[in-house]
Amino acid sequence: MNGSKRRPAVFVLGAALTALVVYVLDQATKAFVERTMQLGESISVVGDWVRWHYILNPGAAFSLGEDHTWVFTGIMAVVSVGIMLYLPRVRSWPWALGLGMVLGGALGNLTDRLFRWPGFPSGHVVDFIHVKHFAVFNTADCGVVIGIALIALLLLMGREPDGTRYSKTRDTGSRTHD
Repeated sequence: MNGSKRRPAVFVLGAALTALVVYVLDQATKAFVERTMQLGESISVVGDWVRWHYILNPGAAFSLGEDHTWVFTGIMAVVSVGIMLYLPRVRSWPWALGLGMVLGGALGNLTDRLFRWPGFPSGHVVDFIHVKHFAVFNTADCGVVIGIALIALLLLMGREPDGTRYSKTRDTGSRTHD
């Protein structure tokens, strides 16, 4: 079946289920860390290379922008709404998966910004995965990064969200349905 004949509701549902899995996993792992660890505590997982290190992050990646938490709240809200509005155009499982992962991650961190201390709209994000010589992050961040990497790969491969593949020939550009 070519990309244009695929029902958009199937892909929206697939993206929504992916987002739900990322979101639930994110919120569950954060709740587990909050219940079982003290703020600032660090536990070895794989030697010194991977540790659980419980922190509250008021900023973005690498704690950047700590004084502008509300900006990140707005960005996550806009990204989430944008993805939800765009999803009905998607006719590709890899695109649905990538967008669902970004949506689930954005909603996970947005939940922290809205409902965690010190409160709306400047709540701090629970981070706990620490890779040596790198940042401390969480499951939502993993969903966002993996989803964006998948989308970038799809774009590099010429895979369009509508299920077509863009391929350039010598004389003309053309689109084909997969």
